[in-house]
Amino acid sequence: MKKQTGIDVTIAAGKVGQFDVVADGKLLFSKQKEGRFPEESEVLSQLAG
Repeated sequence: MKKQTGIDVTIAAGKVGQFDVVADGKLLFSKQKEGRFPEESEVLSQLAG
């Protein structure tokens, strides 16, 4: 992702089954809310603004 956006990405452990994408303190995607993992393009487009 850094190559496409210039943003460093960090993976942090959470609760079992949790998968959230957070940037600058803002929740961009939640597996719990959506019921699925995000597509890479979804995350990249949100990071790009």
